[in-house]
Amino acid sequence: MSNRQYSPHGASGPVPPYEDREPYGRAYRDTYRPAYEVRARSARAARATGPLVERVGQEGGAPRTGGRAQARHAARRGKGGARPPSVRRLLPQALVVAFLAGGTTAFVAKDKAVELTVDGRPRALHTFADDVRELLAEEGVAVGAHDVVAPAPGTPLMSGDEVAVRYGRPVQLTLDGQRRQVWTTAQTVAGALRQLGVRAEGAYVSASRSRRIGREGLVLDVRTERTVTVMADGRARTIRTNAATVQEAVAEAGVALRGQDALSVAPGSFPRDGQTVTVLRITGSKEYREEPIPFHVRRRKDPTLFRGTEVVARAGQPGTRRITYSLRTVNGVKQKPRRIGAEVVREPRTQLMRVGTKPHPDSVRGAEHLNWEALAACESGGRPHAVDASGTYGGLYQFDRHTWHRLGGSGRPQDAPATEQTYRAKKLYVRQGASPWPHCGSRLYR
Repeated sequence: MSNRQYSPHGASGPVPPYEDREPYGRAYRDTYRPAYEVRARSARAARATGPLVERVGQEGGAPRTGGRAQARHAARRGKGGARPPSVRRLLPQALVVAFLAGGTTAFVAKDKAVELTVDGRPRALHTFADDVRELLAEEGVAVGAHDVVAPAPGTPLMSGDEVAVRYGRPVQLTLDGQRRQVWTTAQTVAGALRQLGVRAEGAYVSASRSRRIGREGLVLDVRTERTVTVMADGRARTIRTNAATVQEAVAEAGVALRGQDALSVAPGSFPRDGQTVTVLRITGSKEYREEPIPFHVRRRKDPTLFRGTEVVARAGQPGTRRITYSLRTVNGVKQKPRRIGAEVVREPRTQLMRVGTKPHPDSVRGAEHLNWEALAACESGGRPHAVDASGTYGGLYQFDRHTWHRLGGSGRPQDAPATEQTYRAKKLYVRQGASPWPHCGSRLYR
């Protein structure tokens, strides 16, 4: 509400609160004299001057007939006929009295007896204001955009009118969880609720309904009564509530939550009218499962190995990870397991590989004219990675590991490239002939 005061010259300034001032904003000294007092004073003046006028008429009028009166009249006329000085003094006084009587009539016509009520405090007063706005300015009553004046400020005034001013009061209203600022001219909480159209029956109100609202306003929380249905344990419970949260409404319905139980909506949310809330009865346990963690392979170049040869220097080892799953049953129905955690039980070990970079020899003298393909087909079916059932012999030519190492090979023969296996077989033939292959050696000569 505006705190500026109306001034007939257009000036404005701060006005202290209504309660802290003299009535209507200034000390009031009643200098007005009612019309009946003015009329009584005029009548007394007229009575006082009446005999004087009458005497003036007798002295200046027609002479009385006969006797002494006529003689006196003739004597005065004989002295020149001049009026006595007392008559000249009484005539202006009579004129002033007549003028005052006419002004009093106009004065009384502009005077109005009205009743001004400000925030429920009535006062009867007299005023010469032409309309309501002039009356308020005259009485120092400042009004703002949220105040109510009845009748409107521009309404002409007549004697007997009643003018009411109701000041607006700010209210920080939280209605069913929605906060906003409103204005009211009501002076109590109950009146404000009626004026704002808030359904107060069965509602929770944070302040007493009889509490007065000062000009500074009020913070007010109101929760109207709503219908909420709670579904729990196969049964529906419908209640009327003004609870602030869904969880409070569930408790009012006589439903208790236990353990892992949950609600179908957020427990702290505001319950809406007609809302249905489902209670989820939850039981559960945990399950642990282990899964392997693959190891990484790191390769290093080795100039002692022929190109295309890879040898495992250190075998890799997979790690182990333990996964925790939540197993839940909701209202008797099993749910899909949900992963809720994981931890590494054993770290994987990296596998190290040696990769050959040495060039292959072109040939072995004395073994180039033989049919090595036929020998490989007989020994291993032409498969470089073949291993016999016992695991002792491997590769195209079924070397045992001891012979393979003696010929300069490393690792296992079945892990070496086919060209290296053929090279080592040729070296073996130069040393021992076809005897290392008693069953298939004859194929070399076909």
